[in-house]
Amino acid sequence: MRIVQLDPADEDAARGCHEVRAAAGEADDPRVPPESLSVLRSWLTTGWGSNPSEAWTAVGEDADGTDAAGTDAAGRVLGFYWIELPDLENLERAMVILMVHPAFRRRGAGRELLRHAAGRAAANGRSVLGSVALQGGTGADFARQAGAKAGLVEERRVLDLAAAPSGEFARLHAQAAAKAGGYTLARWLGFTPEEYIDRIAGALNAMNDAPSDEGWEDDLWDAGRVRARHDGVVRVSTIRRYSVAAVHEETGEVAALSQVYIDPEVPWWGSQGLTAVTRPHRGHRLGLLTKTDMLAWLAGAEPRLERIMTGNAASNKYMIEVNETLGFRLFEPAWEFYQLPVAEVR
Repeated sequence: MRIVQLDPADEDAARGCHEVRAAAGEADDPRVPPESLSVLRSWLTTGWGSNPSEAWTAVGEDADGTDAAGTDAAGRVLGFYWIELPDLENLERAMVILMVHPAFRRRGAGRELLRHAAGRAAANGRSVLGSVALQGGTGADFARQAGAKAGLVEERRVLDLAAAPSGEFARLHAQAAAKAGGYTLARWLGFTPEEYIDRIAGALNAMNDAPSDEGWEDDLWDAGRVRARHDGVVRVSTIRRYSVAAVHEETGEVAALSQVYIDPEVPWWGSQGLTAVTRPHRGHRLGLLTKTDMLAWLAGAEPRLERIMTGNAASNKYMIEVNETLGFRLFEPAWEFYQLPVAEVR
């Protein structure tokens, strides 16, 4: 096995990574569809703009190893990892997502990839690796065996749109609007409109109030960072990002922001991005207001959409209450975050 950096121009390597991702998803989280090849490739080769990143693949070097079907491993992508290297905050940390094809697990590929990731982290001056895995799954077992310490638990919930009673979202929207006098709603698809670039920085900074692991530094947003990084996912991938903002009429501030992502090749499955309400404007049901407006918009814009997944720290009772009011239901297992000192990787 050799470990090589993923070349953005290498179609076969990207396809191999997608095969690993799809097979790992089928084995570990079969109810959730994997990203499309185009979206995964964008993530692995260019990142989505928030921080510098790189991806590395484990490639079978000879035919000594075979999978369960007897197919040899020569030239095949056996696994990969993606490493994010924050350059504005959390300069001592690196975030790693590592996957190995189920047919080649328990043969040392994961350990070799982890050691390599630790080497890349150290080369970039990082002392802590972070990652995330499904509770009770193969990834969690691997993290514990590597000596990683478990931290924040993020519960997953899914909204089944077909299960919602007729008119329910409109009723909830009217209920929220009755308590949100003095606010208007704005919608946009894709890039943040220039008129909101500066104003949504406050909503992004409001996410720093959400629970996080001990020692994690807040991301600090301004207009330049919104333009260069928050909009990165739209710039480098085919993914569709829908945004709904609540604007305070008196001050013009963006008081709340909710976003949903749709992979155009998996249009029946949506992913909730952030929903944030700034401190001065909390208590006006703006979270519910923006999320119900989003659902009304998606009903027309994404007619094939069936489900939306969201994740919240188990201690984030306010947003969990909003989501459950909308009909989001617990979808187990939860995500669990891990930390591992680079120096302890063996």
